[in-house]
Amino acid sequence: HVTSSLSKCVIDVQTNNFKELWPAMVLAFKTSSFIALDTELSGLGARKALLAESIEDRYKAICHAARTRSVLSLGIACYKKLDDKADSTYLVQVYNLTLLCTEEYIIEPKSVQFLVQHGFDFNKQYAQGVPYNKGNDKGGDAHEPNVRTLFVELLRANKPLVVHNGLIDMVFLYQCFYAHLPERLGTFVADLSEMFPGGIYDTKYATEYELRFTASYLEYAYKKCKLDNAKSMQTGGEGPCLFLEFCDYSGCLQGYVDYRPCSDSQSHDSSLNICVQFSAYGWCPNGSQCPMSHDTDLIIQQDEKTKEDKRKKRKRRKKQKVTWGEMGGSPQDKRAHLEDKEEDLVPAKEMVTSHGLTVGPGINTQHASEKDPTAASDGKVEGGTHRAGFDAFMTGYIFAFASILNQKPEESVAHPGIPGCQNKLYLSGKSVPLQVVKSTFSKSSKAHAHKMELVWGKKLL
Repeated sequence: HVTSSLSKCVIDVQTNNFKELWPAMVLAFKTSSFIALDTELSGLGARKALLAESIEDRYKAICHAARTRSVLSLGIACYKKLDDKADSTYLVQVYNLTLLCTEEYIIEPKSVQFLVQHGFDFNKQYAQGVPYNKGNDKGGDAHEPNVRTLFVELLRANKPLVVHNGLIDMVFLYQCFYAHLPERLGTFVADLSEMFPGGIYDTKYATEYELRFTASYLEYAYKKCKLDNAKSMQTGGEGPCLFLEFCDYSGCLQGYVDYRPCSDSQSHDSSLNICVQFSAYGWCPNGSQCPMSHDTDLIIQQDEKTKEDKRKKRKRRKKQKVTWGEMGGSPQDKRAHLEDKEEDLVPAKEMVTSHGLTVGPGINTQHASEKDPTAASDGKVEGGTHRAGFDAFMTGYIFAFASILNQKPEESVAHPGIPGCQNKLYLSGKSVPLQVVKSTFSKSSKAHAHKMELVWGKKLL
């Protein structure tokens, strides 16, 4: 049964229902048009190393974190394009897996604090978390329903994979559910390109370099897409329109479902002062003590007004220039042109995080849902909003909406994608992404080659 998109429903998966839900999850993988993922982590270690100038050094730091920390929760959102529906309609199935690593791992106190403030239940994790081993397969890992074989089923589905600021996600997924991480970045990238032949898409990269939103943290990008989609619907569908449907779960399955409102953004009190740092980065060092607003809807509303005001200002100046031109030119022409340029320049914003890292315009401190679980919580978000399942849903929504922006009326989006964004992972502080393409100078790892035999049932050439 299918229900409308008035509420998004996420199925909680844990030890007591993992095998029961296994067939439904595998079927969702196989029938989807694309799959979005997100993770909640037990920590990331030293932030300075994660922003190293050298990408190879950065990879080594993330590897160290993945080998010593763990994935606490995995969000999977399966989006299936419904061809028998008008416009672009997707059936969405979202799963939130509570996990428990069976080996010793580091959990950082600030990670615990952040996750608890956002609704993560550690009692539930230790009581009902689905167990998994890290690194290479052990014993019966490859032949029984578990998190690692579920990941294999995801690979077998051969669908486009969507993440948001996903390099850290990809490294942790590899180490926790696939195999021991290779030592070199080139080898890791070669492995990834073969693991996901359907392509990997990073919505943070797409948001910054294709959609060019004012901000690119997950909640902002999601709500901006929702707002643009709502505007398109209100204008009679002149632009792209995205519609979602969710399964209507009944019986015992209903007890596993967490429902959240999925209504469009409403207008907010514009008299409130917005926190500039949260507005830009989705994070504020003052957390709940900040006297300014952290309301993402209000932030977007203000950004839209600023954009419209600038557009009107440019239009007035253009009209004035035409008038002065007819009168033989104006001594103010040069100054007016300079002001036009100045208005498009974004002042370099800097802030110091709680870890002492200076952050410039190209290096965003990551929002909770963008893989910085130790960032101070804003404390103003409804508990549980940033669970991995909901973040995976938002990531998938951004991708689905962006996929139809350049779509021609006669084109089908059975195979959605964002032109120019395939196999490009966002890199903080870099103007170019990490290309997920196998180099002629890099070989795949032996552990990966062995695993691919399990996935596809044959040796790779």
